[in-house]
Amino acid sequence: MTTPRPAELKNFAVHTMTNKPWSLAECCDRYAAAGFGGISVWRNVIEPIGVDEAARIVKGSGLSVPALVRGGFFVSADNAKRQAATDDNKRCIDEAAALGAEMVVLVVGAEPGTPLDEARRQVAEGIGACMDHARANSVRLAIEPLHPMYAADKSCVNRIAEAREICATLGDPLVGVAVDVYHVWWDPDLATEIELLGREDRLFGFHVCDWRVNTRHLLTDRGLMGEGCIDIARIRAMVEKAGFTGLNEVEVFSEEHWAEDQDAYLATIADACLKRS
Repeated sequence: MTTPRPAELKNFAVHTMTNKPWSLAECCDRYAAAGFGGISVWRNVIEPIGVDEAARIVKGSGLSVPALVRGGFFVSADNAKRQAATDDNKRCIDEAAALGAEMVVLVVGAEPGTPLDEARRQVAEGIGACMDHARANSVRLAIEPLHPMYAADKSCVNRIAEAREICATLGDPLVGVAVDVYHVWWDPDLATEIELLGREDRLFGFHVCDWRVNTRHLLTDRGLMGEGCIDIARIRAMVEKAGFTGLNEVEVFSEEHWAEDQDAYLATIADACLKRS
């Protein structure tokens, strides 16, 4: 007898990186069987099989694809590297279109020695260089602000306010913001910024996980919802009030959880989605 799946899980997508040991095919099979509504695909699971096979697997699963992760990394003092980043982001857009992904999530980049204001200028320029390609492929571009601990070398955009400024500079409706609770939960202006994203129609994505109080690693020790201190339900209420109707995307990087039996872990993820987020 098949166990009934709670309908509420259809409101959630899982990032393939959450179950890093699994291949794309395993992720698609398990997420669909568990009753999740979608899958956000990381490029590392495409590389071993190619985008055509990846698209066949994803489309055959029946899962929605909120996002392809990740593009970005526009910042460099080297012109050739900036051009290479633009070219790679265009390839990323092509991959997203092939998968049927709604958006490409952008981790915009940073570089030691490049002032943050100059880095943000380069980000706006880099995204702008990709806009015609995004428009031709009907793929949105979502800037993901990252926690300030990544400001030195991963992202010069650390608050929603900075992401909105870049969106305003570009002035294109295909550019918006992905809000990840792990990165923005601390922001005293969070409620106001989410409200403004809603007014501006730039709230493209919503990612959930948790911040462990005694974090052991700043990249690979995220908690599953309920394992940390973030008031996820409150932030979810903010994004819904702002008009967000997309899937809630579970994105957890965790050496601890990657070492577990992934089928058992997925059951725990489903439980956390239903009870703690």
